[in-house]
Amino acid sequence: MSNIETTHESEEIAQDSPGRRAFLTRMAAAGLGVAAMGLAQKAQAAMAPHQPEADTGHNYLMPSPHATTEKQFRMGVIGPATLSLLTSQIAVDKATDPAAKEFANFELREAIGVTTVLKSLNTPTPPMDAKARATLQKIKTLPAGADFDKTYISAQLANHEFLRDLAETYLANSTGHTSMPEMHGRHLAMLALATFKEHVVHTKNILKTL
Repeated sequence: MSNIETTHESEEIAQDSPGRRAFLTRMAAAGLGVAAMGLAQKAQAAMAPHQPEADTGHNYLMPSPHATTEKQFRMGVIGPATLSLLTSQIAVDKATDPAAKEFANFELREAIGVTTVLKSLNTPTPPMDAKARATLQKIKTLPAGADFDKTYISAQLANHEFLRDLAETYLANSTGHTSMPEMHGRHLAMLALATFKEHVVHTKNILKTL
Protein backbone atom coordinates (compact mmCIF):
# COMPACT_ATOMS: atom_id res chain seq x y z
CA MET A 1 0.00 0.00 0.00
CA SER A 2 3.03 2.32 -0.40
CA ASN A 3 1.32 3.97 -3.36
CA ILE A 4 -1.38 5.44 -1.14
CA GLU A 5 0.52 8.61 -0.40
CA THR A 6 1.96 9.31 -3.85
CA THR A 7 1.09 12.36 -5.85
CA HIS A 8 0.62 10.26 -8.98
CA GLU A 9 -2.07 8.15 -7.28
CA SER A 10 -3.85 11.25 -6.07
CA GLU A 11 -3.92 12.60 -9.61
CA GLU A 12 -5.45 9.35 -10.89
CA ILE A 13 -8.06 9.44 -8.15
CA ALA A 14 -9.07 12.94 -9.11
CA GLN A 15 -9.85 11.90 -12.67
CA ASP A 16 -12.50 9.29 -11.78
CA SER A 17 -15.46 11.48 -10.93
CA PRO A 18 -16.08 15.24 -11.13
CA GLY A 19 -17.95 15.19 -7.84
CA ARG A 20 -15.26 13.28 -6.05
CA ARG A 21 -12.54 15.35 -7.68
CA ALA A 22 -14.19 18.49 -6.32
CA PHE A 23 -14.64 16.92 -2.88
CA LEU A 24 -11.00 15.87 -2.54
CA THR A 25 -9.75 19.19 -3.90
CA ARG A 26 -11.84 21.08 -1.38
CA MET A 27 -10.73 18.82 1.45
CA ALA A 28 -7.09 19.49 0.64
CA ALA A 29 -7.74 23.21 0.34
CA ALA A 30 -9.50 23.30 3.69
CA GLY A 31 -6.63 21.42 5.32
CA LEU A 32 -4.15 23.93 3.94
CA GLY A 33 -6.29 26.95 4.79
CA VAL A 34 -7.04 27.97 1.19
CA ALA A 35 -10.32 29.73 0.45
CA ALA A 36 -11.75 28.66 3.80
CA MET A 37 -14.82 30.86 3.84
CA GLY A 38 -15.79 30.04 0.27
CA LEU A 39 -15.51 26.32 1.03
CA ALA A 40 -17.73 26.65 4.07
CA GLN A 41 -20.41 28.46 2.08
CA LYS A 42 -20.39 25.79 -0.66
CA ALA A 43 -20.51 23.01 1.93
CA GLN A 44 -23.44 24.65 3.70
CA ALA A 45 -25.31 24.93 0.41
CA ALA A 46 -24.64 21.25 -0.35
CA MET A 47 -26.02 20.25 3.05
CA ALA A 48 -29.20 22.30 2.75
CA PRO A 49 -31.58 19.86 0.98
CA HIS A 50 -33.47 17.60 3.35
CA GLN A 51 -32.78 13.92 2.64
CA PRO A 52 -34.60 11.64 5.09
CA GLU A 53 -32.99 8.54 3.60
CA ALA A 54 -29.56 10.03 4.27
CA ASP A 55 -30.36 11.00 7.86
CA THR A 56 -32.02 7.83 9.14
CA GLY A 57 -30.46 4.54 10.21
CA HIS A 58 -27.80 3.64 12.74
CA ASN A 59 -26.64 0.22 11.59
CA TYR A 60 -23.07 0.47 12.92
CA LEU A 61 -22.00 -1.73 15.83
CA MET A 62 -19.39 0.62 17.27
CA PRO A 63 -20.27 3.06 20.10
CA SER A 64 -22.00 6.29 19.10
CA PRO A 65 -19.40 8.72 17.77
CA HIS A 66 -18.41 11.80 19.72
CA ALA A 67 -16.01 14.59 18.80
CA THR A 68 -15.55 18.08 20.20
CA THR A 69 -12.23 19.00 18.55
CA GLU A 70 -10.92 18.82 15.01
CA LYS A 71 -8.29 16.28 16.10
CA GLN A 72 -10.97 14.00 17.55
CA PHE A 73 -12.93 14.34 14.32
CA ARG A 74 -9.91 13.48 12.16
CA MET A 75 -9.02 10.52 14.38
CA GLY A 76 -12.63 9.34 14.22
CA VAL A 77 -12.60 9.42 10.42
CA ILE A 78 -9.27 7.79 9.68
CA GLY A 79 -10.09 4.41 11.24
CA PRO A 80 -13.31 3.81 9.27
CA ALA A 81 -11.68 5.29 6.16
CA THR A 82 -8.81 2.81 6.47
CA LEU A 83 -11.25 -0.08 6.88
CA SER A 84 -13.16 1.16 3.86
CA LEU A 85 -9.95 1.30 1.86
CA LEU A 86 -8.93 -2.25 2.77
CA THR A 87 -12.35 -3.79 2.16
CA SER A 88 -12.83 -1.88 -1.09
CA GLN A 89 -9.47 -3.13 -2.36
CA ILE A 90 -10.93 -6.62 -2.03
CA ALA A 91 -14.35 -5.70 -3.39
CA VAL A 92 -13.09 -4.19 -6.65
CA ASP A 93 -12.03 -7.71 -7.63
CA LYS A 94 -14.59 -9.90 -5.84
CA ALA A 95 -17.85 -7.94 -6.18
CA THR A 96 -20.11 -9.42 -8.85
CA ASP A 97 -23.09 -7.07 -8.75
CA PRO A 98 -22.39 -4.18 -11.17
CA ALA A 99 -23.59 -1.50 -8.73
CA ALA A 100 -21.56 -2.96 -5.86
CA LYS A 101 -18.44 -3.17 -8.03
CA GLU A 102 -18.90 0.42 -9.23
CA PHE A 103 -19.33 1.62 -5.66
CA ALA A 104 -16.19 -0.28 -4.59
CA ASN A 105 -14.14 1.40 -7.30
CA PHE A 106 -15.32 4.88 -6.34
CA GLU A 107 -15.00 4.17 -2.62
CA LEU A 108 -11.47 2.80 -2.93
CA ARG A 109 -10.20 5.90 -4.69
CA GLU A 110 -12.02 8.19 -2.31
CA ALA A 111 -10.72 6.32 0.75
CA ILE A 112 -7.18 6.61 -0.60
CA GLY A 113 -7.67 10.35 -1.06
CA VAL A 114 -9.23 10.87 2.38
CA THR A 115 -6.55 8.90 4.24
CA THR A 116 -3.84 10.70 2.30
CA VAL A 117 -5.23 14.10 3.31
CA LEU A 118 -5.65 13.03 6.93
CA LYS A 119 -2.12 11.63 7.11
CA SER A 120 -0.78 14.88 5.63
CA LEU A 121 -2.40 16.57 8.66
CA ASN A 122 -0.46 14.20 10.96
CA THR A 123 -3.55 12.22 11.96
CA PRO A 124 -2.51 8.99 13.71
CA THR A 125 -4.20 5.77 12.60
CA PRO A 126 -5.63 3.97 15.65
CA PRO A 127 -5.34 0.18 15.98
CA MET A 128 -8.22 -1.68 14.34
CA ASP A 129 -10.77 -2.80 16.94
CA ALA A 130 -12.28 -6.29 17.17
CA LYS A 131 -15.39 -5.43 15.16
CA ALA A 132 -13.37 -3.87 12.34
CA ARG A 133 -11.01 -6.85 12.28
CA ALA A 134 -13.97 -9.23 12.12
CA THR A 135 -15.50 -7.25 9.24
CA LEU A 136 -12.25 -7.26 7.31
CA GLN A 137 -11.72 -10.98 7.92
CA LYS A 138 -15.25 -11.84 6.79
CA ILE A 139 -14.86 -9.87 3.59
CA LYS A 140 -11.47 -11.52 2.97
CA THR A 141 -12.84 -15.04 3.37
CA LEU A 142 -16.26 -14.84 1.72
CA PRO A 143 -16.27 -16.17 -1.84
CA ALA A 144 -17.40 -13.92 -4.66
CA GLY A 145 -21.14 -13.85 -5.06
CA ALA A 146 -24.34 -12.39 -3.70
CA ASP A 147 -23.40 -12.94 -0.02
CA PHE A 148 -20.10 -11.14 -0.52
CA ASP A 149 -21.76 -8.20 -2.26
CA LYS A 150 -24.36 -7.84 0.48
CA THR A 151 -21.76 -8.12 3.26
CA TYR A 152 -19.50 -5.52 1.65
CA ILE A 153 -22.25 -3.00 0.94
CA SER A 154 -23.78 -3.52 4.41
CA ALA A 155 -20.39 -2.77 5.95
CA GLN A 156 -20.10 0.35 3.84
CA LEU A 157 -23.56 1.50 4.92
CA ALA A 158 -22.64 1.03 8.59
CA ASN A 159 -19.32 2.81 8.07
CA HIS A 160 -20.91 5.82 6.43
CA GLU A 161 -23.74 6.08 8.94
CA PHE A 162 -21.09 6.22 11.65
CA LEU A 163 -19.08 8.84 9.76
CA ARG A 164 -22.25 10.88 9.11
CA ASP A 165 -23.08 10.90 12.82
CA LEU A 166 -19.45 11.69 13.72
CA ALA A 167 -19.42 14.74 11.46
CA GLU A 168 -22.79 15.95 12.73
CA THR A 169 -21.69 15.50 16.36
CA TYR A 170 -18.46 17.39 15.81
CA LEU A 171 -20.22 20.24 14.02
CA ALA A 172 -22.75 20.51 16.85
CA ASN A 173 -20.09 20.43 19.56
CA SER A 174 -17.65 22.85 17.92
CA THR A 175 -20.05 25.72 17.24
CA GLY A 176 -18.33 28.96 18.21
CA HIS A 177 -14.77 27.64 18.01
CA THR A 178 -12.71 30.38 16.40
CA SER A 179 -9.14 29.01 16.28
CA MET A 180 -7.78 28.41 12.80
CA PRO A 181 -7.36 24.62 13.25
CA GLU A 182 -10.95 24.30 14.48
CA MET A 183 -12.26 26.43 11.63
CA HIS A 184 -10.48 24.15 9.16
CA GLY A 185 -11.76 21.12 11.01
CA ARG A 186 -15.33 22.37 10.70
CA HIS A 187 -14.83 23.02 6.99
CA LEU A 188 -13.55 19.48 6.52
CA ALA A 189 -16.50 18.11 8.48
CA MET A 190 -19.06 20.10 6.52
CA LEU A 191 -17.61 19.00 3.20
CA ALA A 192 -17.27 15.39 4.31
CA LEU A 193 -20.79 15.27 5.74
CA ALA A 194 -22.37 15.83 2.33
CA THR A 195 -20.40 12.90 0.90
CA PHE A 196 -21.07 10.64 3.89
CA LYS A 197 -24.80 11.23 3.44
CA GLU A 198 -24.54 10.60 -0.29
CA HIS A 199 -22.90 7.24 0.38
CA VAL A 200 -25.54 6.30 2.94
CA VAL A 201 -28.19 6.79 0.25
CA HIS A 202 -26.18 4.94 -2.41
CA THR A 203 -25.50 1.90 -0.22
CA LYS A 204 -29.15 1.73 0.89
CA ASN A 205 -30.25 1.78 -2.73
CA ILE A 206 -27.77 -0.93 -3.71
CA LEU A 207 -28.88 -3.14 -0.82
CA LYS A 208 -32.46 -2.95 -2.06
CA THR A 209 -31.39 -4.64 -5.27
CA LEU A 210 -29.20 -7.35 -3.76
